[in-house]
Amino acid sequence: MLSARNRFFGQKGIKRVLKYGKISRGRFLSIKTIENNRRSGSRVAVVVSKKVSKKAVVRNRIRRRIYEIFRKNWDKIEPNKDIVVLVYDEKTAILPHVELETSILQLAEKAKLLTNRN
Repeated sequence: MLSARNRFFGQKGIKRVLKYGKISRGRFLSIKTIENNRRSGSRVAVVVSKKVSKKAVVRNRIRRRIYEIFRKNWDKIEPNKDIVVLVYDEKTAILPHVELETSILQLAEKAKLLTNRN
């Protein structure tokens, strides 16, 4: 799981990203980003609505999988970014990990979230 300092708390910041952020859309999910100069590090939120699945177990599994992908690739993420991942499809819960990770990284690259740091 991604550490608490790299996650959103409260809805004010998420609403700002959803309203003013730039979007990169994929097949199962999309990423909205905005620059935040008030913070030194980036933050991530994963939004999975009840339209995706009525079962909280499935929604939480999707959320945990996406947070884990961001945690493993955190050193590649640009600093000072607020990121919101919006999930559209329940198939994200059963998608193979490699396929989900490549789709998220492709969207992150499209949204210009990845750095050249090693």
